Amino acid sequence: MSNKRKIEIFSAGCPVCEETVETVNQIACPSCETEVLDMRQPDVAARAKQYGVRSVPAVVVDGKLADCCAGRGVDEASLRAAGVGVPLP
Repeated sequence: MSNKRKIEIFSAGCPVCEETVETVNQIACPSCETEVLDMRQPDVAARAKQYGVRSVPAVVVDGKLADCCAGRGVDEASLRAAGVGVPLP
């Protein structure tokens, strides 16, 4: 079992995407390993499609699209519910 929570942020570089990156970085904990992925890259877009990403910004936590991102928009409460910012034991 990994001692890090993998957080992937799918972004197109827009202001809303940048705000999401900032929110995730603010609430991330030492157990969180974040990566910002550029949806303008074909391989990243293909990866996002596998997760079910339909719009950006979107956040995937440990291989699962966060509930807040299944429709539209990202919010801190949903990110925290997905485990962002919660240290692993």
